[in-house]
Amino acid sequence: MEHENLIACHECDALFRKPRLVGRKMARCPRCGATLYSGVARKLDAICAMTLAALITFVIAQGFPIVELETNGITSQTTLFGALVALWGEDMQIVAVMVFCSTILFPLTELVALLYVLMPLRSGYVPPGFSRVLRAIQFVRPWGMIEVFMLGVLVTLVKMVSLARVIPEAALFAFGVLTLMFAVVVTFDPRILWDLADELNDPSQRPLPRTSADSAAVAIGSLAGPPAPPCHHGRRRPGMPPGAPSAQHRG
Repeated sequence: MEHENLIACHECDALFRKPRLVGRKMARCPRCGATLYSGVARKLDAICAMTLAALITFVIAQGFPIVELETNGITSQTTLFGALVALWGEDMQIVAVMVFCSTILFPLTELVALLYVLMPLRSGYVPPGFSRVLRAIQFVRPWGMIEVFMLGVLVTLVKMVSLARVIPEAALFAFGVLTLMFAVVVTFDPRILWDLADELNDPSQRPLPRTSADSAAVAIGSLAGPPAPPCHHGRRRPGMPPGAPSAQHRG
């Protein structure tokens, strides 16, 4: 169909036929110069392993205390969920909901959704609800603020050192590692998965060449044309039609 394989620029809304990118090239809008999409090499194994590791680290960060405070012989420690309960009990429900969504709900949703689409794509098939899950990932990604929460915790710890003895716990280190993992996961563009899903949904579509050598081979093969007909031994006299036998085979 003539309306298939089209892409719109998110800056000027110009509509173009989506090009086939090879390697690490980028497609840019000829009108405004904005990046339409990039053909970054799809390292699904690496991003899938990083997402799984981030999910395990996320569970550790939520299940263990963040810090332990000791002042005047009294020791207290709490987890992130315990801090949310304390905020709710102090009549700060709006703050508690915002912290819950930005540090627990949205990051967990992104990690689980990424695993839901990455694992089947690695196995060679598109999972059900693929389009809706990718749209959900793009929606919740800007609202995940693990790094902002980590920065706030560090600032609070620095201010409380003069008031009490602060002992870092396992969740604090887990949140630090999780911040770095999220920085890697966020660099992965989910729009690349659309191209891979299109290839899996269309069995007749040949896979894209992954290296410059493959691209050169494809280009040379397209320019070479059909193979030459087999040659017959013997000399053909000038003016003889192509189908006539050569002089060597005439009786």
